[in-house]
Amino acid sequence: MSERVVAGGGRLRGEVRVPGDKSVSHRALIFGALAEGVSEASGLAPGADVRSTRGVLEALGVEFSDAPGGVVRVSGRGLGGLTAPAEALDAGNSGTTTRLMAGVLAGHSFSSEIAGDESLNRRPMKRVAEPLRAMGAKIDLTKTGTAPMTIRGGDLRGLAYEMPVASAQVKSAILLAGLHAAGTTIVAEKSPTRDHTERMLTLFGAPPKLHGGAVEIEGGARLRAARVEVPGDPSSAAFWVVAAAAREGGEIVVRGVLSNSSRGGYLRVLERMGASVRREPAPARGGEECEDLIARGGRLRGVEVAADEIPSLVDEVPILALAAAVAEGESRFRGLDELRHKESDRLAAIAELLGRFGAVARVSGDDLIVAGGARLRGARIDPRADHRLAMTAYVAGFLAEGETRVRDAECASISYPSFYDDFDARRSA
Repeated sequence: MSERVVAGGGRLRGEVRVPGDKSVSHRALIFGALAEGVSEASGLAPGADVRSTRGVLEALGVEFSDAPGGVVRVSGRGLGGLTAPAEALDAGNSGTTTRLMAGVLAGHSFSSEIAGDESLNRRPMKRVAEPLRAMGAKIDLTKTGTAPMTIRGGDLRGLAYEMPVASAQVKSAILLAGLHAAGTTIVAEKSPTRDHTERMLTLFGAPPKLHGGAVEIEGGARLRAARVEVPGDPSSAAFWVVAAAAREGGEIVVRGVLSNSSRGGYLRVLERMGASVRREPAPARGGEECEDLIARGGRLRGVEVAADEIPSLVDEVPILALAAAVAEGESRFRGLDELRHKESDRLAAIAELLGRFGAVARVSGDDLIVAGGARLRGARIDPRADHRLAMTAYVAGFLAEGETRVRDAECASISYPSFYDDFDARRSA
């Protein structure tokens, strides 16, 4: 079990490029597999989750080849062209792999089982199973509604579905199933979620219709091979931005970050907190707008984050909560039930983590309340195999007095394998 030690003090200086965005990377591989022809993806997220998606697709007959410059070539099999796996599909720790591939597998007329590690197999899957069943797939879950998930697909029919809870993964699963279905599939959202699947449909030649918060696709649309350059991950960039903004005198430039409005909620919250973050346009990649972020240190103030903002910043809540802990005044994050179903009960774990550093935070229903004004002190942290908690703890250690030890630190490899080394290399006295 690895441990990383970080001493408090210093400032961040310089420039950094974060790994490719996980959400775009998953979809680049999946759409390449369903397209006709050979697609190319570059800048893929290097973590374990995207490797899980590739492994699942390989087990379903998709051929990949690695080319120079980090390019991955995907030999597409066309809609309905995947082959039955010889054994259960292993999604590792990746909920995105599990839920998106459930939509793909629902469109294939063979039986398959998909599961993952102990953490993944505790996460709820009913929300994705129910609409896919309504489309005609036969799906079995455990008694508690979790994976392993057995899927017997084929002969799907289009569906008009209103999302009861905001979830880009569930929306994407329905749309992927809808590509294989007869007729029209419509997914309506009360609150907008990440639209990477809609953008990927357009890039691969099957643009959806968008109207009034709903996405509409026609079954049987042919996907054409495409080239996808994956932009930098905004969730990874958030750790750098907060670390720089929370300490006066530092400055960090994060290059080539995805600037999709459905992922920019954390920047809007930081702006309300008084953070100095300048956003400059950068060349687009993979059908997505990009930007450079220039973050400077200063004083932060507490804010209230509404429930309808959470879908655009759900992965950034841990590091935003740390920013709230050192800000002046109380912050409240509303409507965080979704965090109870991550790698850990992330909602309870965030409050516990902040408390270990001497901050005052508590959970009230589905809300997280952070007192602010904390003078952080070094701590020993077990992130519970949650990559975002591990990286939040490391940044907290940087902002704290004394020494911090993060156990099981290698769990950060799920999304950002080089985070600790990159961070240490850009610290100055």
